[in-house]
Amino acid sequence: AVYRPAEDSGLLADAAVDAACGRVLEVGTGSGWVAERVAAERGLRVVGSDLNPHAAREAAGRGVEAVVADLLGPFREDAFDTVCFNPPYLPTKPDNEWDDWMEHALSGGESGRALIEPFLADVDRVLAPGGRGLLLVSSLAGYDEVVALIEDAGFVHEAVVEESFPFETLTVLRFDRASA
Repeated sequence: AVYRPAEDSGLLADAAVDAACGRVLEVGTGSGWVAERVAAERGLRVVGSDLNPHAAREAAGRGVEAVVADLLGPFREDAFDTVCFNPPYLPTKPDNEWDDWMEHALSGGESGRALIEPFLADVDRVLAPGGRGLLLVSSLAGYDEVVALIEDAGFVHEAVVEESFPFETLTVLRFDRASA
């Protein structure tokens, strides 16, 4: 089971095609659809990473340089100029967890921020000086809480694309290191 491109994927792809520069990493690449679009439309080198080996294989089949990785773990310091992430964000109670690859692609733990928190705690390490991040945020995971995490990590941010749906609002936040 591999996450299929949906509305959130399209929003992240649009933002990334617009804002990506230099060496690009897409965390949680899934099928590799976003990474493939950025590489094709911007002519940039894009690496896709995913915890799911089936997803990494599918992304590689699209021509994306794909690795099996847990968030940013294997990547070296200052490795990327742009890091994009459409995290699993559905708030899920522990007794509703279903323990398969689709859960890993969708469930954000009880808060919806189970992967957003460690991602934001580590992303500065892999960003080169002047690098930027793009994070898809669902209102289901708490927009204000995610913004606070971005600020706590020392970044300035702006909403670059936003779309409302009947049950949630999706926003792509661009974040950059705050000037000293």
